Amino acid sequence: MARKPVRAAIGEVWITCQVCDGDLFRDREVKLNSSGAEFMNLAWANESATGLICWICGYVHLFANRDIKLYKADK
Repeated sequence: MARKPVRAAIGEVWITCQVCDGDLFRDREVKLNSSGAEFMNLAWANESATGLICWICGYVHLFANRDIKLYKADK
């Protein structure tokens, strides 16, 4: 099943793609793995980030900021 597009903002600032200026994204959680945690079988403790994949060009943006808000968008 295909993901629905979202728009994203941090506070009052709307996020646009750094490459094509698009404002529609697919979102997903991305694990920020560290080799130490992987070695000690503690990968579950790694920090995660919000990944926004541009709907137009596919460029991946990563945000570790927990204040990012996602909004449903009509394509």
